Amino acid sequence: QVQLVESGGGLVQVGGSLRLSCAASGSIGSINTMGWYRQAPGKQRELVATIHTTGSTNYADSMKGRFTISRDNAKNTVYLQMNSLKPEDTAVYYCYYGGAYTNYWGQGTQVTVSS
Repeated sequence: QVQLVESGGGLVQVGGSLRLSCAASGSIGSINTMGWYRQAPGKQRELVATIHTTGSTNYADSMKGRFTISRDNAKNTVYLQMNSLKPEDTAVYYCYYGGAYTNYWGQGTQVTVSS
């Protein structure tokens, strides 16, 4: 089992920044992918960004240039720096952990961008 604890969500104005963190604990594999997905009201959950243990990253096109994902392998923690936030970035952001055989999700953290 892997537990994921997210933090850093909140209310921010258009053009502002937020930094999300997600700490993983439990049966952490040496090779894994961690990342973030989001789900806005009435929409499907979508990819934001992922990062592999090796540091290889994958971003959704709409997040490139504004969001930066990083990780600290020693702390089993993944970060998402979000800049130039827009109202359409409003969503629940879910932390993701992908191991060799199973995937896990955090409980989600709300990000609201107000205009």
